[in-house]
Amino acid sequence: MKHKIILWGSVIIIIIAAVVGMFFLSNKPSNPADNIAGQPGQISMADWVRGDANAKVTLVEYSDFQCPACAAYYPLVKKLEEKFGSQMSFTYRHFPLSQIHKNAELAAMAAEAAGLQGKFWEMHDMLFENQTAWSNNYNAKKVFIGYAEKLVLNTDQFENDLDRKDLRDKIAANYKEGVSIGINGTPSFFVNGVKITNPKSYEEFEKIISEKLAQ
Repeated sequence: MKHKIILWGSVIIIIIAAVVGMFFLSNKPSNPADNIAGQPGQISMADWVRGDANAKVTLVEYSDFQCPACAAYYPLVKKLEEKFGSQMSFTYRHFPLSQIHKNAELAAMAAEAAGLQGKFWEMHDMLFENQTAWSNNYNAKKVFIGYAEKLVLNTDQFENDLDRKDLRDKIAANYKEGVSIGINGTPSFFVNGVKITNPKSYEEFEKIISEKLAQ
């Protein structure tokens, strides 16, 4: 009975968070990066990819580190990666909802800055796993520097990289691309280049990937 309550509680959290995560886009000025990521069905050198980029199934997520719905889906995506291994690749693209999430863009910068030292995915995981700790923090930069220390990064370099224009441009380019393909909320998932309706459970998500593998 306790297990069922926890399970249904998780499903309800995902549904509520998904509703909260939806928004109407306003015009956001951006400067496209030189190396803009590819379209949802195309993986480029600018992308952060976990797994085999040539896998039969590609899962691309446009996401916001401060988005509650994205945090709710984070463990589901991790579980998919563990299950399907080399059969599926996962690509993360930035879509910070700066209009409603004050620390979202800085969090994206933190992930990119960590990526310059080979720790993008470690920072990606840490940001989602600790979202409630920094989400509404008025000094999120200090929190992120603390995460950099935990990841054994060069913190002086990390702090300087948090202000790099090329990283900001890359994030803006991801956002602009998302707008151009009609994204209006986070998380937005694409499987083999086709946008899917956000699954209501891990089992539903797993079924979608399995069906693509079977084709």
